[in-house]
Amino acid sequence: MHTTPDGRLIPPPHADERGTLEAWLDFHRATLALKCSGLKDDQLRLAAVPASSMTLLGLVQHLAEVERNWFQRIFAGQDVPPVFGEDNFNGYAVQPDRGLDEATAAWQAEIARGRALIADASLDDSGHLSEREAGLVGVQRVSLRWIMVHLIEEYARHNGHADLIREQIDGATGT
Repeated sequence: MHTTPDGRLIPPPHADERGTLEAWLDFHRATLALKCSGLKDDQLRLAAVPASSMTLLGLVQHLAEVERNWFQRIFAGQDVPPVFGEDNFNGYAVQPDRGLDEATAAWQAEIARGRALIADASLDDSGHLSEREAGLVGVQRVSLRWIMVHLIEEYARHNGHADLIREQIDGATGT
């Protein structure tokens, strides 16, 4: 397997569909972790721009919520509360007593739960959207394939945000 200069595994260019989706999702998960590495707590709490409250720590928390929502609630149909509390359903709000280690542990736990839930599932198996979500998508059910592509898109979009935040903090850039 080939890696980027920073050590992330490059998704194989000739894998089957499932392997390709899993590899790209893992690549983007590793990218978010990389963007947060080596920073102090106060740096992880710096907002992207003055009008925004988006932070690297908030992005880690948000993506823990995203993982829970799509794999546990939608795909598996589980009734689980938000990871970081009912008043922080999207995960962006950071608490003074919760740092990167705790947020990363929660995020990694959500990733592990999601992996376990889909391990034996077909990409054609589907999950059930809420009425609100179905109104946006146009249908009530979405395939695991669709969910995985959506998560890749979600991570890629937020990793772009993370790139800009990290560059603002210490000038670090990269893929």
